[in-house]
Amino acid sequence: MDRQPGGAAVTADVRAARLRAVRALVHPPGDTARPSVRSDINVTPLVDVVLVLLIIFMVVTPLIASGVAVDLPRTRNHVRSPDDGKNLVVSITADKRLYMGATRVADVPELARRLVDAHRSTPDKPIFIKADARAPYGEARRLMQALHEADVDDVTLGTEDLRQESPEAR
Repeated sequence: MDRQPGGAAVTADVRAARLRAVRALVHPPGDTARPSVRSDINVTPLVDVVLVLLIIFMVVTPLIASGVAVDLPRTRNHVRSPDDGKNLVVSITADKRLYMGATRVADVPELARRLVDAHRSTPDKPIFIKADARAPYGEARRLMQALHEADVDDVTLGTEDLRQESPEAR
Protein backbone atom coordinates (compact mmCIF):
# COMPACT_ATOMS: atom_id res chain seq x y z
CA MET A 1 0.00 0.00 0.00
CA ASP A 2 1.23 3.44 -0.96
CA ARG A 3 0.62 6.63 0.96
CA GLN A 4 -0.61 9.96 -0.31
CA PRO A 5 1.40 13.11 0.44
CA GLY A 6 -1.04 13.85 3.31
CA GLY A 7 -0.35 10.43 4.82
CA ALA A 8 -3.61 8.67 3.80
CA ALA A 9 -3.32 5.13 2.44
CA VAL A 10 -3.94 4.50 -1.30
CA THR A 11 -5.59 1.20 -2.06
CA ALA A 12 -5.45 -0.76 -5.31
CA ASP A 13 -9.03 0.22 -6.07
CA VAL A 14 -8.19 3.90 -5.78
CA ARG A 15 -5.14 3.46 -8.04
CA ALA A 16 -7.22 1.60 -10.68
CA ALA A 17 -9.89 4.34 -10.58
CA ARG A 18 -7.27 7.05 -11.12
CA LEU A 19 -5.77 5.11 -14.06
CA ARG A 20 -9.22 4.79 -15.66
CA ALA A 21 -9.77 8.53 -15.21
CA VAL A 22 -6.45 9.38 -16.88
CA ARG A 23 -7.18 7.01 -19.76
CA ALA A 24 -10.64 8.58 -20.20
CA LEU A 25 -8.99 12.02 -20.45
CA VAL A 26 -6.40 10.88 -22.95
CA HIS A 27 -8.79 8.74 -25.04
CA PRO A 28 -12.39 10.01 -24.80
CA PRO A 29 -15.03 7.22 -24.93
CA GLY A 30 -16.15 7.90 -28.53
CA ASP A 31 -12.58 8.16 -29.86
CA THR A 32 -11.64 4.84 -31.46
CA ALA A 33 -9.33 6.31 -34.13
CA ARG A 34 -6.10 4.47 -34.58
CA PRO A 35 -2.81 6.25 -34.94
CA SER A 36 -2.04 7.21 -38.55
CA VAL A 37 0.07 4.83 -40.62
CA ARG A 38 3.38 6.14 -41.99
CA SER A 39 3.74 5.37 -45.66
CA ASP A 40 7.34 6.50 -46.07
CA ILE A 41 9.65 4.13 -47.93
CA ASN A 42 12.91 3.31 -46.22
CA VAL A 43 15.43 3.40 -49.08
CA THR A 44 18.49 2.45 -47.04
CA PRO A 45 18.12 -1.33 -47.66
CA LEU A 46 17.52 -0.63 -51.35
CA VAL A 47 20.71 1.43 -51.59
CA ASP A 48 22.64 -1.31 -49.78
CA VAL A 49 21.44 -3.96 -52.23
CA VAL A 50 22.23 -1.79 -55.25
CA LEU A 51 25.75 -1.07 -54.01
CA VAL A 52 26.41 -4.77 -53.39
CA LEU A 53 25.20 -5.60 -56.92
CA LEU A 54 27.41 -2.85 -58.35
CA ILE A 55 30.46 -4.24 -56.57
CA ILE A 56 29.66 -7.76 -57.78
CA PHE A 57 29.38 -6.57 -61.38
CA MET A 58 32.62 -4.59 -61.08
CA VAL A 59 34.46 -7.68 -59.85
CA VAL A 60 32.91 -10.14 -62.31
CA THR A 61 33.06 -8.03 -65.49
CA PRO A 62 36.84 -8.36 -66.07
CA LEU A 63 36.54 -12.12 -65.62
CA ILE A 64 34.05 -12.37 -68.49
CA ALA A 65 36.68 -11.58 -71.14
CA SER A 66 36.78 -14.37 -73.70
CA GLY A 67 39.67 -16.70 -74.23
CA VAL A 68 42.87 -17.19 -72.30
CA ALA A 69 44.79 -14.23 -70.90
CA VAL A 70 47.73 -13.33 -73.14
CA ASP A 71 50.01 -10.31 -73.43
CA LEU A 72 48.96 -8.85 -76.78
CA PRO A 73 51.44 -7.03 -79.02
CA ARG A 74 51.24 -3.23 -78.92
CA THR A 75 50.60 -1.10 -82.01
CA ARG A 76 50.35 2.63 -82.74
CA ASN A 77 47.28 2.44 -85.00
CA HIS A 78 45.09 0.51 -82.62
CA VAL A 79 41.36 0.34 -83.36
CA ARG A 80 39.24 -0.69 -80.40
CA SER A 81 36.30 -2.99 -80.90
CA PRO A 82 34.00 -4.02 -78.07
CA ASP A 83 34.11 -7.61 -76.86
CA ASP A 84 30.45 -8.37 -77.47
CA GLY A 85 30.85 -12.14 -77.26
CA LYS A 86 30.13 -12.63 -80.96
CA ASN A 87 33.70 -13.51 -81.94
CA LEU A 88 35.27 -16.95 -82.14
CA VAL A 89 38.27 -16.25 -79.90
CA VAL A 90 41.54 -18.10 -80.50
CA SER A 91 44.48 -17.66 -78.13
CA ILE A 92 48.12 -18.52 -78.73
CA THR A 93 50.24 -18.36 -75.57
CA ALA A 94 53.96 -17.61 -75.31
CA ASP A 95 54.73 -21.32 -74.95
CA LYS A 96 52.80 -22.21 -78.18
CA ARG A 97 49.66 -23.55 -76.49
CA LEU A 98 46.54 -23.11 -78.61
CA TYR A 99 43.06 -22.39 -77.26
CA MET A 100 39.66 -22.01 -78.86
CA GLY A 101 37.76 -19.98 -76.29
CA ALA A 102 38.96 -21.55 -73.05
CA THR A 103 39.40 -25.07 -74.50
CA ARG A 104 42.92 -26.23 -75.24
CA VAL A 105 43.53 -27.62 -78.74
CA ALA A 106 46.41 -29.96 -79.62
CA ASP A 107 47.79 -28.41 -82.82
CA VAL A 108 47.21 -25.86 -85.59
CA PRO A 109 45.46 -28.23 -88.07
CA GLU A 110 43.00 -29.38 -85.38
CA LEU A 111 42.36 -25.77 -84.33
CA ALA A 112 41.85 -24.69 -87.95
CA ARG A 113 39.40 -27.57 -88.50
CA ARG A 114 37.38 -26.63 -85.42
CA LEU A 115 37.35 -22.96 -86.40
CA VAL A 116 36.23 -23.73 -89.95
CA ASP A 117 33.40 -25.94 -88.62
CA ALA A 118 32.32 -23.26 -86.14
CA HIS A 119 32.57 -20.53 -88.78
CA ARG A 120 30.46 -22.52 -91.24
CA SER A 121 27.73 -23.10 -88.67
CA THR A 122 27.69 -19.39 -87.69
CA PRO A 123 29.19 -17.39 -90.56
CA ASP A 124 28.33 -14.06 -88.91
CA LYS A 125 30.91 -14.70 -86.16
CA PRO A 126 34.35 -13.35 -87.05
CA ILE A 127 37.51 -15.09 -85.82
CA PHE A 128 39.58 -13.09 -83.35
CA ILE A 129 43.19 -14.25 -82.89
CA LYS A 130 44.88 -13.26 -79.63
CA ALA A 131 48.54 -14.19 -80.02
CA ASP A 132 50.90 -13.45 -77.15
CA ALA A 133 53.60 -10.91 -78.02
CA ARG A 134 56.27 -13.47 -76.99
CA ALA A 135 54.71 -16.31 -79.02
CA PRO A 136 56.61 -17.34 -82.15
CA TYR A 137 55.10 -15.57 -85.14
CA GLY A 138 55.14 -18.86 -87.07
CA GLU A 139 52.27 -20.27 -84.96
CA ALA A 140 49.96 -17.37 -85.81
CA ARG A 141 51.08 -17.45 -89.45
CA ARG A 142 50.35 -21.20 -89.76
CA LEU A 143 46.90 -20.70 -88.28
CA MET A 144 46.12 -17.79 -90.60
CA GLN A 145 47.41 -19.81 -93.59
CA ALA A 146 45.16 -22.77 -92.67
CA LEU A 147 42.16 -20.43 -92.33
CA HIS A 148 42.99 -18.77 -95.67
CA GLU A 149 43.17 -22.18 -97.38
CA ALA A 150 39.71 -22.96 -95.95
CA ASP A 151 38.37 -19.69 -97.46
CA VAL A 152 37.78 -18.04 -94.09
CA ASP A 153 38.44 -14.34 -94.60
CA ASP A 154 36.86 -12.73 -91.54
CA VAL A 155 39.93 -12.90 -89.27
CA THR A 156 41.10 -10.19 -86.87
CA LEU A 157 44.42 -10.02 -85.01
CA GLY A 158 44.19 -8.65 -81.49
CA THR A 159 46.53 -5.87 -80.37
CA GLU A 160 46.72 -3.32 -77.61
CA ASP A 161 47.28 0.41 -77.90
CA LEU A 162 50.91 1.52 -77.77
CA ARG A 163 51.23 4.28 -75.21
CA GLN A 164 54.14 6.50 -76.08
CA GLU A 165 56.46 7.15 -73.18
CA SER A 166 57.10 10.75 -72.25
CA PRO A 167 60.74 11.96 -72.26
CA GLU A 168 60.60 12.36 -68.44
CA ALA A 169 59.78 8.64 -68.00
CA ARG A 170 62.99 7.52 -69.67
